[in-house]
Amino acid sequence: MRLVAFIPPETGHAHAQLAGEALRRTAAVLGHQLDVRANGDGGTEADVAILVAGAAPALAAGLPVRAASLGRAIRDTREVIAEAVRLVRPDAGPPPSGPAPAPAPVAPAAGKRLVGITACPTGIAHTFMAAEALQKAARALGHTIRIETQGSVGAKHPLTPEEIAAADAVVIAAETKVDTARFAGKPMFTTSTKHALRAGQEVIRAALEQRPGSTPATQTGAPAAAGTGPGPYKHLMTGVSYMLPVVIAGGLAIALAFAVGGIYAADREGTLAWALSRIGGGTAFQLFVAVLSGYIAWSIADRPGLAPGLIGGMLAQTLGAGFLGGIVSGFLAGYLTRFLAARIRLPATLEGLKPVLILPFLSTITVGLLMIFVIAPPVQALNQGMNAWLLGMRGTNAALLGLVLGAMMAVDVGGPVNKAAYTFAVGLLGSGIQTPMAAVMAAGMTPPLGLALATFLFRRRFDDEERRAGGPAFVLGLAFISEGAIPFAAKNPLRVIPALVLGSAVTGVLSMLAGVRLQVPHGGLFAAVIPGAVTHLAAYLGAIAAGTLVTAGALFLLKRPLPAGS
Repeated sequence: MRLVAFIPPETGHAHAQLAGEALRRTAAVLGHQLDVRANGDGGTEADVAILVAGAAPALAAGLPVRAASLGRAIRDTREVIAEAVRLVRPDAGPPPSGPAPAPAPVAPAAGKRLVGITACPTGIAHTFMAAEALQKAARALGHTIRIETQGSVGAKHPLTPEEIAAADAVVIAAETKVDTARFAGKPMFTTSTKHALRAGQEVIRAALEQRPGSTPATQTGAPAAAGTGPGPYKHLMTGVSYMLPVVIAGGLAIALAFAVGGIYAADREGTLAWALSRIGGGTAFQLFVAVLSGYIAWSIADRPGLAPGLIGGMLAQTLGAGFLGGIVSGFLAGYLTRFLAARIRLPATLEGLKPVLILPFLSTITVGLLMIFVIAPPVQALNQGMNAWLLGMRGTNAALLGLVLGAMMAVDVGGPVNKAAYTFAVGLLGSGIQTPMAAVMAAGMTPPLGLALATFLFRRRFDDEERRAGGPAFVLGLAFISEGAIPFAAKNPLRVIPALVLGSAVTGVLSMLAGVRLQVPHGGLFAAVIPGAVTHLAAYLGAIAAGTLVTAGALFLLKRPLPAGS
């Protein structure tokens, strides 16, 4: 009898080969002829069809059909074939006894399938660059990986349940909280986007070395201690990532208010400028501390931590504790809620009340009272003192702050030090202190701009790949995406990074000395040219240009010419 077995290609190369070989050899022993197909192309001359692992019935149109799981096709091959034969010959009887011939050994496929998620606080550059680096590393090792990017516009290329089920390992490269519940039981390796950028192949190997169901390993490959999760930095960056859209929308609304109604836009009630000012300064800038605090707490304690975090952050804003108070309230709410969740024991019938009633209520009352009577007063005094000092900075003090902030923006181009300087400047916007924001944005634009200029002026000091990267680096620099400098810095950090730090420090000093104020925390020159968004625009552009030239000049001195033909 002639049989045909359809095995879907998505079953996996090794398993499909095992099942196909087992069916073919066993059919031959039983006196039948069996053809294995992945699809219905080329016509089907057979008496009966076997559909393996959910193969589409349409493939066997017009034939009697017997369905079988992949496991049965490999383990119970005689029975599967006998059942198919009896569809045509009901009197065929049971299959002959005795062991089925062992299928020829099939070498396992060398390539593995991985899935992963990348996410960074701003959800712009590191998110997508890490994804690209992991895909490139997987290809180089003979594997495949599907990456879901959780960026500033939400998740792109979301992973399907089928892809997760078929994956041999999972990679999480993120500086913010990522929900990993859907990967339960899968080997998992967690790391930062920066580590994925620098050592993609190392990350892929580490993920494949994990055991199914084991505790997810961290960047170093050491298992995380039981009960531990992301550290404080990741919780803070999660809060920052949710806060940024609120700050950016508010800053742009304020800038548009000034563009429409001038410096006194907020005073003329009922006008468009007044309405824009209410949206930006009167609402968004009053809300962002609560959002920061709420999502720090959410990162620590999941949904039960959100309400106490939001309320604690709003109290910090209204009581004058500001940005610093919001950070304190977020961590307090998160860790308190997590502590209570672990300690409170309820009957099973009441357990559902914990996340929606008991934990949020107890944490909110506790955090609120502590904020009002214990935390807010000293933090408010500290906040006011710092604000007064920053507002009164002149000359040497301003230059020193600009130098420090500028250098921090370039030392790791988008890493933790860069994010710390940026977060500090963003936090001050809510207090009306805008000079550090201008210095930070200008200094963050300088590294990729300086590198782009150097690749154009001093081509012999860069290889072909770096020269091609010069154009994209220029665009990224204009958009305030410091990460455009990463490919250059990663190749030659000892020569490139000092040049970047020097140029950004110069930019920061010049911006602070000129008293440039910026109301928008992102967008680079594309946002800065909005009327009212930046003061002393000429001085601001001059600081960026000076830092760009200094960076390019330092690269000329520090990088050696490459051999001819490179």
